[in-house]
Amino acid sequence: MKQQGGAPALAEREDARLAVLASFDADTLQDDPELTAIVGFAARLCGAPVARISLVGQERQRALAGEGLDLGETALDQSFCAHAMRQGALMEVLDARRSDLLADNPPVPASPRFGYYAGQPLISEEGVPLGALCVIDSEPRSAGLDEFQREGLRVLARAVMRRLSAHRETLQATRDIAQREEQLRTLADSMPAIVWSADASGRFDYFNSVMARTLGEGREDGSAVHPEDRPAVDAAWQHSVDTGEPYETEHRVRYADGKYRWMLARAIPMRDRQGQVVRWFGTAIDIDEVHNLSDSRDLLGKELSHRIKNIFAVVVGLISIEARKYPDHRDFAASLVETLRALGRAHDFVRPLGGATRESLKGLLDVLFAPYGGNRIQVSGDEATIAARAATPLALVFHELATNSAKYGALSADKGHVTLDVIDEDETVRLLWREQGGPPPAVGPDTDSSGFGSRLVEMSVTGQLGGSWDRRFEPEGLIVELTVSKDAIAP
Repeated sequence: MKQQGGAPALAEREDARLAVLASFDADTLQDDPELTAIVGFAARLCGAPVARISLVGQERQRALAGEGLDLGETALDQSFCAHAMRQGALMEVLDARRSDLLADNPPVPASPRFGYYAGQPLISEEGVPLGALCVIDSEPRSAGLDEFQREGLRVLARAVMRRLSAHRETLQATRDIAQREEQLRTLADSMPAIVWSADASGRFDYFNSVMARTLGEGREDGSAVHPEDRPAVDAAWQHSVDTGEPYETEHRVRYADGKYRWMLARAIPMRDRQGQVVRWFGTAIDIDEVHNLSDSRDLLGKELSHRIKNIFAVVVGLISIEARKYPDHRDFAASLVETLRALGRAHDFVRPLGGATRESLKGLLDVLFAPYGGNRIQVSGDEATIAARAATPLALVFHELATNSAKYGALSADKGHVTLDVIDEDETVRLLWREQGGPPPAVGPDTDSSGFGSRLVEMSVTGQLGGSWDRRFEPEGLIVELTVSKDAIAP
């Protein structure tokens, strides 16, 4: 029973050994320079004319490197290495012609080249015998190798295995890289976008299959980009390559069906440890529907803006007509008309009918203060961006301050003036209104904290701009300090 069970077990162990041997892909190490140098040194170390590195396969052994004997392969029944590799230590055959190991091998006694053999096993990291580093002499030797030579063969055998292991690791790394690249290509091809890469100089070297399916073959040179958009696209790409800044453009490309559609192209650089750009990776996504929707919304916004402006004009006209019927309310009507015109100027600033939307706080203030003449209201300090929703409360607040100043404060005097400092304070913006050169501060109809003007400022600042305000009547003039939240005014 033991014999019946032993043969399959031996066969399984041999299959496992051959699998480990195959993992080294010995064919690619044939006549390797490093291995050749090792066998040459082994021959000189042992004073032998022949040295070999042999790996033992299923039916034959093969020499990866050798000196003094031109034998690529040897049958296992003629192989001392097949025996040596299983010894676990150096195996010496002082007289090969009298050895019982190859008693059934006629070539040994007939060949004058096999008199002495010494083989150091080659054992893998898994503990699997692969073959042997051997030296061969044509004549038998009465004495074997000395201890220094034995130690030398052990050291050289370890060097052989280090070379084999390094080669196997390189092969595995290459296979892993190829597998990951294949996975990445599969991932890139599955994405609903064009994926591409370029070298550090901006030369494109990869496009996923979506490129050809979408735009057609041979469009990698950029010829699919709309001629009107090409100069801007090229300039933006060259700028990114020159500066290392991320790349982003929107442009039209011609699809394989001949139609142009809008695409959003983006790319980011990959840098080495020194911060130098080594590659670019990018995508191009079809945004035609979104772009067209955005155009439609812009058109709608312009139409609404135009109608709102007309409403301002109509309301101002109606107030002017009605004011003629009620002379006693003429001042109120005039004040209301000026407020509406201030709102109209603010609306025109953030929602211009021609050109892009503007978002500058200083720009809005300049527009609001223009009717008060020259540089009588000087705006200085930090800049801040504003959203269209913030234009109305800002217009109401500063129109109220400027109107009151023109009636009762610094702007009512020829030499009076106002400074407005804009101060960025991280999460808030502080606006400091200072009046100088006007008459001594006096309580007017809108200076009472319960008056309409005060209530209007309070509602606008605290309710819509998420801030606070404080008013002080100093000897040199009125000082108003407003603090508004950036989140409330930012786009």
